Amino acid sequence: MSYPKRTAALASAAALAGSAVLLTAPAAHADVVDVNYRCQTPIGVKSAVSPIDIKGVRSGSGYKITMSWQKGVSSSPVELGKGAMSPSATIRLGGADSGTLAVSGPANAAAIPANTPIKISDLSGTYTPKKSGKVTFTAGTLTIKALGTTTTCTPTNSPKPSLTLAATAAGGSSSSSSSSSSSSGGTSSGGQLPQTGPEDSAVALGTLGGTVLLAGAAGALWLTRRGQTARR
Repeated sequence: MSYPKRTAALASAAALAGSAVLLTAPAAHADVVDVNYRCQTPIGVKSAVSPIDIKGVRSGSGYKITMSWQKGVSSSPVELGKGAMSPSATIRLGGADSGTLAVSGPANAAAIPANTPIKISDLSGTYTPKKSGKVTFTAGTLTIKALGTTTTCTPTNSPKPSLTLAATAAGGSSSSSSSSSSSSGGTSSGGQLPQTGPEDSAVALGTLGGTVLLAGAAGALWLTRRGQTARR
């Protein structure tokens, strides 16, 4: 292979390697947090532990927040027929925002046998940031209404946030270092993406991709000069 062709091939390979690193950078990662619930039921106090997952997806000028339970909580001494149980919950906001977000979901799609942990369906709500910044979402109070009764489950272990969202307010820009657009109906890069874990992971991977690209270009330049020297 001639030097010019080899140089072009190496430069292309370096560019592809850099792109691959950037594409594999994690766009979002959600922590699953164990929450210890103390449930005040019509027949007394019960306790339960359930892993809670909270996710956020851009939707119009806000974000659709979804809260998921991986295990059932509380129970009923009698069977709950289809549609007899209605769940709702609150999510505590922190960081650049404060207060609570209400989330709700459908009633039980199937009968729940007596003395069986009640599986909560996914609950969702819309969060509209008042200003751009990093907002945390932490499991709050769970409320279960069934057969004319109300059960209230409160976290007792001060759970950590399940989601940290680099939120972008309508017409504003994110406080994170990456820029973002505010298109509706989906996620995009930068401030619109939920992040948990190390905040600089995507930036670090992007820097690594750039390093690979520069290294490839330097190698191609060295080969070009070497070819020119050989022809002299």
